[in-house]
Amino acid sequence: MRDPDFGRLLAATAAGQLGDRIMFLALPLVAVAALDADELHVGLLTAMVTTGSLLAGLPAGAWVDRMPKRTVMISTDLVRALALATIPIAWWAGLLTVGWLLAVALVHGALTAVFDAAHVSCVPHLVGREDLVEGNAKISAVRSVTSIGGPALAGPLVGWAGPPAALLASSLGMAVSGVLATGIRKRERRPEPAGRPPLLRGVKEGLTFVLTSPVLRATVLGDAFFLVFLAVYQAMLLVLLPRELGLDSAGIGLVLSGMGCGALVGALCARRLSARFGPGPVCWLAPLVTCPPTVLMPLAHPGWTVPVAAVGLAALSLGGVVRVVAQSSVQQALTPAGMLGRMSATTRFLSGCGLPVGAVLGGAAGAALGARTTLWIGAVGMTLSFVPGFASPLRTMRRAPEAEDPGPARPGPTRDGPPARRLVRRWRTGRQ
Repeated sequence: MRDPDFGRLLAATAAGQLGDRIMFLALPLVAVAALDADELHVGLLTAMVTTGSLLAGLPAGAWVDRMPKRTVMISTDLVRALALATIPIAWWAGLLTVGWLLAVALVHGALTAVFDAAHVSCVPHLVGREDLVEGNAKISAVRSVTSIGGPALAGPLVGWAGPPAALLASSLGMAVSGVLATGIRKRERRPEPAGRPPLLRGVKEGLTFVLTSPVLRATVLGDAFFLVFLAVYQAMLLVLLPRELGLDSAGIGLVLSGMGCGALVGALCARRLSARFGPGPVCWLAPLVTCPPTVLMPLAHPGWTVPVAAVGLAALSLGGVVRVVAQSSVQQALTPAGMLGRMSATTRFLSGCGLPVGAVLGGAAGAALGARTTLWIGAVGMTLSFVPGFASPLRTMRRAPEAEDPGPARPGPTRDGPPARRLVRRWRTGRQ
């Protein structure tokens, strides 16, 4: 926390996440309140953000590894801010349509995938590999605070200014994030043009690196399994709370804020748990210990059992953050600097593919079996996500691993120029 560059990264993360939380609430409300969109359009709007992230996921990692991470974060923040600002401008001009919203959601999702790949790659550069758990825990704490305060701020803001105007606040948050990131002084070496693989080959190298590493493969499988059943669980959670437990919007918001509080507690204790048990065991112990309490929700009935069930959801968020902090630290420590962007984008893409699948399965299971039975299925599935980690080297990994060598680069055409220029470049490289 005494490192000014890391402090600026934290501040930029807070501003960007706050803007993102406001956008998450305000964007669907624009479609409903300003354009009178139906349920199909609202669903498509949500799907566009995920689609943009998935489409840009793999190329984003290969591209980020070819660029300075700070520059990528600043650029994507400012372009996201501009894209969101077009919505209230188009609304005031009478030009806003559902197609406009869908296009902005798609662009925002794609740019967020690029930003996340650069952000994950920037953390080891700023804090060093020996402090990855501590750095990731601080960033997770900031994200948890914004997940609590963002909805609390967004609700009154939308009610006071209206959904389109609220998106100006979201745009402002993204812009502030980009401006704060310009204050990061520590610069990384830009890869030499001759050392950059072509984009498609870079994507392939990222996939190969992740899928051939037993540890990275286990984290991806565990994440994918967890996210499928988390989506199954969440699909019916928002059905059970109002319809069978009788909660109004304020009560539902209180339950979700409790999940944010659990995430904050998880961020605060993640470093100590990783130091006590080791980062590897924490990756699989967290879901094994904190996912079973989610069965309290399908057992709940109107009355005092609802707050008890909400504690189970808070435990889920606590364990999720502890697992993500330990897992991200293991992934970053295991990956060479030149592969961080591709590793991040590849793992996010492979694990995130399960989210739309889980949402569809959750809706189908809820229609066929009911909300409570579907929640049981989701709780059991999330708990079983510990198996890939337990069956891998993570089971006994008490210390952060060493970075794996992705192998020698394939020979390709070089542009070193005449012999004199090559000698000058070698001399400069030797001095560095």
